[in-house]
Parts: sequence; C-alpha cells; structure tokens
Amino acid sequence: MQVSDKLIKPLTEAKYLNADNVSRYRCIMRIFFENYEKLRYWLYQEDVYEQMIADPFWADYKIEQCQQDLAMLTEWKNLNTIQDTKKVSSIEEFKNKKYRYQMSEYSVEIERLVLRLENLLVEGASLEPTLLERIRRNVEKIPDIAVHDKDEVHTWWDDLNNDFVRLNQNYQDYIRDLNSVKSEEMMHTKEFLVFKDRLIEYLRSFIKGLQRNVGVIEECLRQQEENRLNQIFDKVVEYELSIPRMDTVLTRQMIEQNVVGRYQSMYDWFVGSEGQENEAGKLFDVTNDIIRRITRYAAALSEKNALGANRKEEYKKVAELFMRCEDLSQAHKMSAMVFGMEKPFHVSADSIRETDSINKGVYEEKPFCIDLKPRVRTYREKTKRSSIVEAREKKLETRRKIIERQKEEMRKINELEKDGMIDFAELPVLEPGIREILLKWISDALESADFSARTDDGRTYKLYKSDSETCVVHCEDGNFTMPRMRLVFDENV
Repeated sequence: MQVSDKLIKPLTEAKYLNADNVSRYRCIMRIFFENYEKLRYWLYQEDVYEQMIADPFWADYKIEQCQQDLAMLTEWKNLNTIQDTKKVSSIEEFKNKKYRYQMSEYSVEIERLVLRLENLLVEGASLEPTLLERIRRNVEKIPDIAVHDKDEVHTWWDDLNNDFVRLNQNYQDYIRDLNSVKSEEMMHTKEFLVFKDRLIEYLRSFIKGLQRNVGVIEECLRQQEENRLNQIFDKVVEYELSIPRMDTVLTRQMIEQNVVGRYQSMYDWFVGSEGQENEAGKLFDVTNDIIRRITRYAAALSEKNALGANRKEEYKKVAELFMRCEDLSQAHKMSAMVFGMEKPFHVSADSIRETDSINKGVYEEKPFCIDLKPRVRTYREKTKRSSIVEAREKKLETRRKIIERQKEEMRKINELEKDGMIDFAELPVLEPGIREILLKWISDALESADFSARTDDGRTYKLYKSDSETCVVHCEDGNFTMPRMRLVFDENV
C-alpha cells in the first residue's frame, strides 16, 4: 500500500448517503444521474424541482427546500455549479445568481455503485464458460497482436481485461452465494431435491469449460516472449497517454505499473507464481467440493424421506405372512426371519406374574399393555369429553351437612359457657374441632388493640389474660399448657 493524500482525506462526496435528509438528497442525485445517462449534464434548479414534485411522494416539496438541498450538495462537492449569464437582462437578475448544476465525477461513480448495490439480488452472479473461451481466444492472439497499431492493441487489451474482471467477480459472487447461510439452509429442505440436478449439471459444465480452456491459456502465457509483451505494453501506454484529460494528470510510469500489474494478475491466476497453485486450480477444487456437498445433502434428504414413507402396504404383507403360519412355532421362525435375531429389542414391564415358575413361558402368561406416547413437545393427550352433570341436589345436601355441623359446634361451645364467660382453666376434654374454634377466637382478640373481637354469629367478646397463672387444656388428641385466659361476652363485660 502506498499512502497518498487521496487515500487519507475524508470522502465528503459520500455524506449525502447518510445525512439527515437522505431521502431528499438521494432522490435529487438520482435525478442528476438519470439525466447524466441521457447526456444531459447541466440542470437548473427549476428542472430538479419539477422532476421532484412529479412524484406524488414529494407533492409537498417546496422550491425553498430544493434550493437548500442543492446548496448542501454543492458544499459536499457532489454538484458543480456555474452561473448562467446568458439570459440575464438586468443587474437584479445578475445579483440573484441563477446557477446550473452538474454532477461531479465522484458522485457519478458513487451513484453507479449504489445502483449496483440496489440490483444485487436482481442481477445475481453466474459461472460463464464462454468468458474462459473468449479469454483463451484473446490470449492466443498475443503473438500476432503486437504488430498491429496501438488502437487495435488497446481494444484487444480492454476486451481481455474486461473478460478477466468479469470472470473473477462472477465466480467469487456465485461461490459466495453457494456457501452462504441461506443456501446451506435451503440444502436441507425437500425443495432442494428438485433443484439439485440442474445445479450439479450447471457446475459440471463450468468445470468442463475450465478443463478445456485453462490448460491452453496457461501454455500460451508461458510461451510468450518478453520482447513481444513489452511491445504490447508500450502501445497500450502510448494510447492511454494520447487521450486528452481535463483535470487528471497521468504519467507514463503510473500507466505502465497499471498495465504490467494487470497482466501479472492474469498470469498468476492461470499459471501461478513461485511454485504456488494457480487460482484456476483452486476454483476447480472448490467447485468439485460444492458438487460433493450437494450430492451428500441430496442423499441425506432422500434417505430421510424414505424413512418417513408410508409403510402400510409393507405391514399388511408381513401380517399376511404371519396369518399363513400353521402354529405358534412356525410364527416364531417367521418372526426371526422378518425381524432378525441379531439385535432383538426387549421391553421390560413391572408386571405381577401369576406364578413364579421358571418353566412357564411368556406366551402362557397374560400380556402387559404399555401406552406409548410420542416424544415430541407438542404432544398433548386427548381430553375426554363429558356432559355437565346436574349437582344441585348434591350441593344442597353438602350445604345442609355443613350447617348442621356448625350448629352442633356452636351448641357444644355454648355448653362450655358459664355465666357469659368461657374460662380455659375449667374446660372439659375438648374435641379437635372445638379446640380450633376457641384458639381462633383467642387469635382474633390478640390482634385487636383492646383484645375484643366478634364471633361468626355476631357476638362480641373480650379476652382477659393472666400473666402469672397457667392452665392445662385437655383434648382428645393430647394436652397443652397455656396462660390462663377467659373469653367474656359483651353482655357480661
């Protein structure tokens, strides 16, 4: 790499591709480029504005906005301007400075690049054996072309270089597409089986073109004399120097380096250098690898589809063979022949045997049924549909039993009450249900600031607790010791 001022300076011409008003700038530059292709190099502000508002998308576009956009593109060196003084009829018109605008060289190349990027998926890449044949024919002309004038030599040189550049770009893009993630995913789909034969045939035809032409091109390049090549290079350089250029100064040394470098690249591609394999051989190997990979994927897909085929007819045929067996012994022999005995499958079951006798065979015992379920995440067991059962009477019966139980509990609690008070030190042996109700009343009272609470039937009571005395509460399932407490109902507070 050789560092120069052009290499390290910022490329301001590309700013319009990512600026704030990129949609307006890109549309304006596309208008200039389309007119440039029609050999209409200079445009007025009014011309640009009319073409912008002709599209409904820019129906609200203003002439002031157009003027600002053109001024910004001019500042970024995307447009060159010149003041038009032909139609000026007064000093006032001269002061208004009516400009004409033209695309700069950088902007033309940037728009061409943007167009190629926009049409990448439309154009695509390809492998063209015809390019190899054209390169072979042009290389074979090297001994004779040296004696022609510089115009014919330059035309021949341009054709040879253009074909070589197209060959490189096309094969690199095509191989890149075949090795992409998207192509890899497609090779695992069923649709690929329909497409793979045509793809393999296309790649093989390209390989045949390589085998047919690369050897001839390599031999021709090896046999070329240095003096004859120098004559061709000199004529190409003289033609390039004879082209008048307005703002570009090319020296003889720069053009010679370009011409010799291009030829050396072509020589290395077909012949190789310093004992290294040439690019043509690498391309041959890469293409063969892709063919093998396509064939391998296609075989795997075919095998996968074969495994998933409908084997209903096969199963019916096997069942017919078993039905023709005269007895169980013959069926065992048929099973060994059909299913094989090399790797038999054994299914174990945790079943209860009717007898522990070792002389009783598995066919003499009752079968054990196993429900097999698919090993997939999406599997769901089928729900059994059932009608809604009328449970009104059952609910009423349940409600009646609950009410009776509550009344019975409250009756037993009322029996524990003496003089409007329940003293835990004087309680008899309690049932677990009664004990839970009394402890719940104590818990509710303890949560209150004044140790009062309300029962389920609406009676208000207050808890009195002794800090010094304790008592033992006797229950059917055990006894427990607690501080002496009394529950006094409000009519006795």
